[in-house]
Amino acid sequence: MPVQTKRKIIEGQPVLIVIDIQGGEPDPDAPASIPCMEGYDDRMANAPEVIEAARAADVPVIFFQEAHRRNLIDFGRELDGAEGVHLLEGDPHTEVSAAVGMREDDYFIRKRRYSCFFGTELEILLKGLKAETLILIGGHTDMCVHYTFVDAHQHDYFCRVIEDCVAGSSQAAHDASLAAMEYLQTGAVRTSSEIVSAFGPGT
Repeated sequence: MPVQTKRKIIEGQPVLIVIDIQGGEPDPDAPASIPCMEGYDDRMANAPEVIEAARAADVPVIFFQEAHRRNLIDFGRELDGAEGVHLLEGDPHTEVSAAVGMREDDYFIRKRRYSCFFGTELEILLKGLKAETLILIGGHTDMCVHYTFVDAHQHDYFCRVIEDCVAGSSQAAHDASLAAMEYLQTGAVRTSSEIVSAFGPGT
């Protein structure tokens, strides 16, 4: 029977994945929206500190933006659940939030579906960066973060999710997804202070 190996917070080359921290939905008062847990914005507000710490430690940062064509052709089954039409191309609130401080020379990938791996160039970029540990922040915990974590796990990356820099559609969904990720990799759920300390000198 295989013996479980105790892992470091960061194994090998880390990469910070910033998932869908965007300006919001086209019309926050419209009924077609994405549910958000209480304190969602406060958790997203913790992200810039981690991003800056990653930069200081020369940890690559990859920003993701979910965006859909205005004719809705690429939503697929995404509208069959609790979500309505959201994050359309050309809407100013679909852009990556200015608060996260994305730069012109940063790595940036647009995606159409929840997982950052699905239909994107992420795997090619990660191989180029020689990534071993992926650190996830952003939203939603129970959708894009969770599905990205699962795909990364199945690609044999070490995965960490910063619990105070992610937020879900509800508190219950957030907690359940964190528990599911921790089940896949013991020690996966971390705090921002733990990750910043693990980045080491310069942070």
